[in-house]
Amino acid sequence: MLWCDHFCMALDHPRSSDSPATFHVHAELHCMKRKEKQMDCRKLTLGAMLVLAAVFFPLIFASAEEAEPQPQAAPQQAQPPSIEPAGPALWQHLQQENYRERWEMWPGKSAFYAGTEPHGVLLTTYVNATAYDAITEKEAPLPPGSVIVKENYDQAKTLQSYTVMLKSEGFNPEAGNWFWAKYTAAGEVEAAGKADGCIQCHGTKEENDYIMTSPLK
Repeated sequence: MLWCDHFCMALDHPRSSDSPATFHVHAELHCMKRKEKQMDCRKLTLGAMLVLAAVFFPLIFASAEEAEPQPQAAPQQAQPPSIEPAGPALWQHLQQENYRERWEMWPGKSAFYAGTEPHGVLLTTYVNATAYDAITEKEAPLPPGSVIVKENYDQAKTLQSYTVMLKSEGFNPEAGNWFWAKYTAAGEVEAAGKADGCIQCHGTKEENDYIMTSPLK
C-alpha cells in the first residue's frame, strides 16, 4: 500500500483527539516533507547517473576505438638486389639465381629463336623479374637492376657462349648505364665492363635503351 493510500485512510479516519483543522495541517506538513524527500532522492539518483556516465562513457569510447582496426601501412615494394658490375661477380649472381629455372624468357620469345652475328645462330634470352616487369609494362629505359642473359647456340643447339647485360646505376651514363659481359660456355670471362664492340653495335638502338631483341614500347 502506497503512502498516499495511508494518507487517504488517515483523512477518512481522523484521530478523535485531533480537530479537523489540526489534522489537515499535520497532513499538509507530512505531504510537503514527503515531496522534499522525493525531490532529494531524484536529485541524488540523477547525480549518481551523471557521475557513472562521466566515468564509463570515456571507457566505452576508448574500448571502441581500440576495437577499430587500425589502417595498415602499405607494404614496401621489394628492391632489386644490388649486383656488382664485375665479370666474376655477375656470373656468380647468375648461378645463385638459377636463372634458367627461376627467370622468364624474354616476352614473346621462345627457346632457340633465330639470331644474328656476332651472337649465335640460335638464341635463348632470359630476363630477371626487374626487367621482365618493365618490358611487359612497356617501360623504357629499363630500370636499374635489370639483367638480360642471352645464350648463344650453334645450328646443332650446342651452347657456345653467354652475353649478359646489367643495368647498373651510374656505371656508364653515356651508354645507358649498361654493364656488358661475355662468358664462354664454361663460364669464363671473355669481356666485361664498357665493351666497345657491344656499345657500338647496340648503339644503333640507343632510342630503344640499347636493346635489339624487340621494341620496348
